[in-house]
Amino acid sequence: MMSEWLIPGLAGASAAAFVYSLITLLFSSERQVRRQLEGLTAYESGQAGHAEPLLMPFVDRVIKPASRSIAATGRLLAPRDYFVRVRQRLVIAGNPYRIEAEQLLALKVIGAAGSAVIVVIAGGIVGAPVGRMALAAAVAGAAGFFGPDIWLQSRMSARRLEIRRTLPDMLDMLTISVEAGMAFDAAVAKIVASRPGALSEEFGRMLQEIQAGISRRDALRALGERTDVPELRTFILAMIQADVFGVSVSNVLRSQSREMRIKRRQFAEEMAQKAPVKIVFPLILCILPATLIVVAGPAIVSVGRAFGLLGG
Repeated sequence: MMSEWLIPGLAGASAAAFVYSLITLLFSSERQVRRQLEGLTAYESGQAGHAEPLLMPFVDRVIKPASRSIAATGRLLAPRDYFVRVRQRLVIAGNPYRIEAEQLLALKVIGAAGSAVIVVIAGGIVGAPVGRMALAAAVAGAAGFFGPDIWLQSRMSARRLEIRRTLPDMLDMLTISVEAGMAFDAAVAKIVASRPGALSEEFGRMLQEIQAGISRRDALRALGERTDVPELRTFILAMIQADVFGVSVSNVLRSQSREMRIKRRQFAEEMAQKAPVKIVFPLILCILPATLIVVAGPAIVSVGRAFGLLGG
């Protein structure tokens, strides 16, 4: 008897919470306060938030403290080096949306719980068996838990690919600027100001570290750790060796630029060789069945009518 009322009760509570959140979002006075705060400076809005906490945005007032609480609980259960590895992955991905490791863990927990609850509610509405509903909820919870990891991995791969593609052109511009008489740091600063992108952001951060007092070698090593791109690591190693042994920077840049262009061409050829293998599965699963239906479908219908298997 209790199981018969559990699923409708959960569905009703979820629907009530959704309607309440929608009404609060559309008709509350928070939106009016937010419009007024948009006209203030950052200092004035910060002071207003400290004076009256209810004036702070909903995300800063509720979501972030809740994520910190969930992350504090997960910190006790997660492995010791989990947050270190997640922070490193976030750095390689370029800190998307300025999300932190604790917030990512909270997002995974919320995603797992929310996906499982949604599946349970949907299964209760359609009247699915309890066993299938539990299995579907477990699969949905696993997908919601590992979904942020998959998203982060895709951001890391996309950023690495962008850096690999733009590195040869960046080195060509650096070579031209240095051979024209500019210093290496000045050439990097000029390229950072004129060419947006992930690699320019990392070079700009390297220049900021140098201006803050960090040696060029340490700044270059930190650049390699933040990006984790083999071609960029090769260039950084060559620049460090040139700095140590006193080799001309222009000669190193010229040779590295030539080598990076060769590696980019080899990478393009490698991707072209992988393309036929990647096309096989979409071809078999999607294109080939449709082609067979269009080509062999009329013939099958004609043969079936000839043998009396299909009605005329």
